[in-house]
Amino acid sequence: MTRRPGIDEVARLAGVSKSTVSRVLNGAPHVSTRAREAVRRAVIQLDYTPNQAARSLAGHRANAIALVVSEPSGRVLADPFFAGVMRGVHAELAGHRTQLVLMMSQPGDVGSYLTGGHVDGALVISSHGHDPLLSLLHDNGLPVVAGGRPLAGGPVPYVDSDNFTGAVEATQHLISSGRKRIATIAGPVDMAVGLDRLSGWRRAMSGQRTDLVAYGDFTPEGGASAMTSLLTREPSLDGVFVAADIMALGALQVLHAAGRRVPDDVAVVGFDDSVPAVPPLTTVKQDVERFGRMLTWRLLAEIEGEEGLPPSVLLPTSLVVRTSA
Repeated sequence: MTRRPGIDEVARLAGVSKSTVSRVLNGAPHVSTRAREAVRRAVIQLDYTPNQAARSLAGHRANAIALVVSEPSGRVLADPFFAGVMRGVHAELAGHRTQLVLMMSQPGDVGSYLTGGHVDGALVISSHGHDPLLSLLHDNGLPVVAGGRPLAGGPVPYVDSDNFTGAVEATQHLISSGRKRIATIAGPVDMAVGLDRLSGWRRAMSGQRTDLVAYGDFTPEGGASAMTSLLTREPSLDGVFVAADIMALGALQVLHAAGRRVPDDVAVVGFDDSVPAVPPLTTVKQDVERFGRMLTWRLLAEIEGEEGLPPSVLLPTSLVVRTSA
């Protein structure tokens, strides 16, 4: 099958930048008549995304953006992280007369809808591996912002929390409290958030044992399975950094069932500050509503063609000390 032309080809033929092409296709102001006409001719000559381009060149807007979550609907509804992000997105959209379309489908289905002129831009969160959706949307000229650092890199702008530094601080807290055999329950290796938090744990553990790693999938069940594995491998462990609070819930259940007192026998630190736990969980707080707001601001600015936008935004985290460590 012949590959459809992308935004790079349009930009080369028109003799303008990719950002200029994107602004023209999305009806943004502050584009010269000459550049707009050059893009129009290139779009026609290349037969570039006809429906999207024709709609945009006519000056029409969909007045909607999409929030694409690359996870099964059951997990999205169960994980408070996603609810917090959606609250932030809705808050930032207030007063913009822009509707939000929530999508939790496979990339192929999502891509054809998004590039069909139904939305003016997309927020894509929780991408796994080298998900082709981000590059597909970017190559088709649709403004897109990733929630979380894209594992594959590339030109798509993103907003993320400082996962590495947060993990360093969590682990240093365990070390400073006198814990000697510190394990971690890491997130998925096909997500940058999982790798960055694991890297932070390893950095803080420099010079100490760093083989006590088990992997979860950001679910309570994943945390329970990983905690069971760690206890089997190292019954005398006395501290664990869990890469997400929702996994820490499962880990705490396993520790309780095994007769391990928290924090007396095993200290536990989570990440997110998103769920209540018993005992109250020491954790790394990331402001997920602010995360959602920043994502939305960055996308709306891209749609409007603002100049000088940062390619990435890194939000700070903070350690919240409670009873579990």
